[in-house]
Amino acid sequence: MKNPDAIAVIVSALRHVHGDDIARLMLVEGMSLANLIDAMFSAPLTHREAVRAITDGLDDFVITPDLGLIWHLKYIYGPGSLHVVDLEIATPDGTLASKDVWLRLAS
Repeated sequence: MKNPDAIAVIVSALRHVHGDDIARLMLVEGMSLANLIDAMFSAPLTHREAVRAITDGLDDFVITPDLGLIWHLKYIYGPGSLHVVDLEIATPDGTLASKDVWLRLAS
């Protein structure tokens, strides 16, 4: 793993929000980036900790569709706020919404 601390925070948050069995299923079978964001923001973390764990942990996930070598994470902020409310991934072929990106923990 490239970022074990971030993955530990993600696993803990998924377990807190969904329980052990569902968290394990989400990590092994996959989940949308939107589902991960929702779980992280529902866990007992600060907003900043949740966003940092997500962004740091992305390197340890298999991402579908294949993004290629060039991609950029875009932060979506709440109206009149500095709080991230969503993430998008920009690629040379277009921008993917968080609900269109599937994550599975690399084995």
